[in-house]
Amino acid sequence: MKNNRLLTLTGTLALLLSSFFTTQAQAHAHLISAEPAAESTVESAPGHLTLHFTEALEPEFSAADVTDSQGNTVKTEKSVVDDTDKSVLIVPLEDVLPSGKYTVNWHVVAVDGHKTKGDYTFTVK
Repeated sequence: MKNNRLLTLTGTLALLLSSFFTTQAQAHAHLISAEPAAESTVESAPGHLTLHFTEALEPEFSAADVTDSQGNTVKTEKSVVDDTDKSVLIVPLEDVLPSGKYTVNWHVVAVDGHKTKGDYTFTVK
Protein backbone atom coordinates (compact mmCIF):
# COMPACT_ATOMS: atom_id res chain seq x y z
CA MET A 1 0.00 0.00 0.00
CA LYS A 2 2.84 2.39 0.89
CA ASN A 3 4.64 1.53 -2.34
CA ASN A 4 1.51 2.25 -4.41
CA ARG A 5 1.08 5.64 -2.77
CA LEU A 6 4.75 6.50 -3.29
CA LEU A 7 4.57 5.35 -6.91
CA THR A 8 1.43 7.44 -7.52
CA LEU A 9 3.01 10.50 -5.88
CA THR A 10 6.21 10.10 -7.90
CA GLY A 11 4.27 9.70 -11.15
CA THR A 12 2.13 12.75 -10.43
CA LEU A 13 5.19 14.85 -9.60
CA ALA A 14 6.95 13.72 -12.79
CA LEU A 15 3.87 14.58 -14.87
CA LEU A 16 3.59 18.04 -13.33
CA LEU A 17 7.27 18.80 -13.85
CA SER A 18 7.26 17.59 -17.45
CA SER A 19 4.21 19.70 -18.31
CA PHE A 20 5.87 22.76 -16.75
CA PHE A 21 9.06 22.34 -18.77
CA THR A 22 7.14 21.56 -21.96
CA THR A 23 5.20 24.82 -21.60
CA GLN A 24 8.41 26.78 -21.07
CA ALA A 25 10.09 25.19 -24.08
CA GLN A 26 7.20 26.10 -26.38
CA ALA A 27 7.09 29.82 -25.47
CA HIS A 28 7.84 31.88 -28.60
CA ALA A 29 7.09 35.48 -29.51
CA HIS A 30 4.30 35.38 -32.10
CA LEU A 31 2.85 38.43 -33.82
CA ILE A 32 -0.65 39.09 -32.48
CA SER A 33 -1.42 42.45 -34.11
CA ALA A 34 0.16 45.34 -35.95
CA GLU A 35 -0.51 48.92 -37.02
CA PRO A 36 -1.10 49.12 -39.90
CA ALA A 37 -2.86 45.78 -39.56
CA ALA A 38 -2.02 42.78 -41.70
CA GLU A 39 -3.87 42.76 -45.03
CA SER A 40 -5.32 46.22 -44.32
CA THR A 41 -5.61 49.29 -46.53
CA VAL A 42 -4.85 52.61 -44.87
CA GLU A 43 -5.93 56.03 -46.15
CA SER A 44 -2.66 57.78 -45.29
CA ALA A 45 0.91 56.58 -44.93
CA PRO A 46 1.98 55.72 -41.38
CA GLY A 47 5.01 57.40 -39.82
CA HIS A 48 5.98 54.15 -38.13
CA LEU A 49 4.91 50.53 -37.80
CA THR A 50 3.92 49.02 -34.46
CA LEU A 51 4.10 45.23 -34.05
CA HIS A 52 2.61 43.54 -30.96
CA PHE A 53 3.96 40.13 -29.88
CA THR A 54 2.97 37.51 -27.31
CA GLU A 55 6.29 37.71 -25.42
CA ALA A 56 8.80 40.34 -24.34
CA LEU A 57 11.53 40.89 -26.95
CA GLU A 58 15.32 41.18 -26.91
CA PRO A 59 15.91 44.66 -28.39
CA GLU A 60 19.30 43.87 -29.95
CA PHE A 61 17.99 40.87 -31.89
CA SER A 62 14.55 42.07 -32.98
CA ALA A 63 13.82 44.11 -36.10
CA ALA A 64 11.65 44.47 -39.18
CA ASP A 65 12.32 45.38 -42.80
CA VAL A 66 9.80 46.85 -45.22
CA THR A 67 9.72 46.35 -49.00
CA ASP A 68 7.46 47.78 -51.67
CA SER A 69 5.60 45.78 -54.33
CA GLN A 70 8.71 45.78 -56.58
CA GLY A 71 10.87 44.36 -53.78
CA ASN A 72 12.69 47.63 -53.11
CA THR A 73 13.71 48.19 -49.51
CA VAL A 74 11.92 51.05 -47.75
CA LYS A 75 14.25 53.21 -45.64
CA THR A 76 13.59 52.80 -41.92
CA GLU A 77 15.29 53.93 -38.78
CA LYS A 78 16.50 51.28 -36.33
CA SER A 79 13.66 49.20 -34.90
CA VAL A 80 13.15 49.71 -31.17
CA VAL A 81 11.38 47.79 -28.44
CA ASP A 82 8.88 49.98 -26.58
CA ASP A 83 10.17 51.09 -23.17
CA THR A 84 6.76 50.66 -21.53
CA ASP A 85 5.78 47.35 -23.17
CA LYS A 86 8.68 45.04 -24.06
CA SER A 87 6.43 42.95 -26.32
CA VAL A 88 5.99 45.84 -28.78
CA LEU A 89 8.40 46.52 -31.66
CA ILE A 90 8.32 49.98 -33.27
CA VAL A 91 9.73 50.53 -36.76
CA PRO A 92 10.10 54.25 -37.64
CA LEU A 93 9.84 54.99 -41.37
CA GLU A 94 12.28 57.57 -42.78
CA ASP A 95 10.13 58.72 -45.69
CA VAL A 96 6.42 59.08 -46.42
CA LEU A 97 5.23 55.93 -48.18
CA PRO A 98 3.60 56.52 -51.57
CA SER A 99 0.45 54.62 -52.51
CA GLY A 100 1.09 50.92 -52.95
CA LYS A 101 1.37 47.52 -51.31
CA TYR A 102 4.09 46.89 -48.71
CA THR A 103 5.51 43.77 -47.10
CA VAL A 104 6.80 43.78 -43.53
CA ASN A 105 9.37 41.05 -42.80
CA TRP A 106 10.00 40.74 -39.08
CA HIS A 107 12.39 38.64 -37.03
CA VAL A 108 12.45 38.68 -33.25
CA VAL A 109 14.08 36.94 -30.33
CA ALA A 110 12.02 36.59 -27.17
CA VAL A 111 13.67 37.17 -23.80
CA ASP A 112 13.66 33.38 -23.34
CA GLY A 113 15.97 33.13 -26.38
CA HIS A 114 13.54 31.67 -28.91
CA LYS A 115 13.66 33.09 -32.45
CA THR A 116 10.60 33.61 -34.63
CA LYS A 117 10.04 35.36 -37.92
CA GLY A 118 7.23 36.16 -40.27
CA ASP A 119 5.77 38.66 -42.65
CA TYR A 120 2.56 40.45 -43.54
CA THR A 121 1.37 43.00 -46.06
CA PHE A 122 -0.57 46.25 -45.96
CA THR A 123 -1.57 48.78 -48.59
CA VAL A 124 -1.42 52.58 -48.60
CA LYS A 125 -4.32 53.97 -50.63
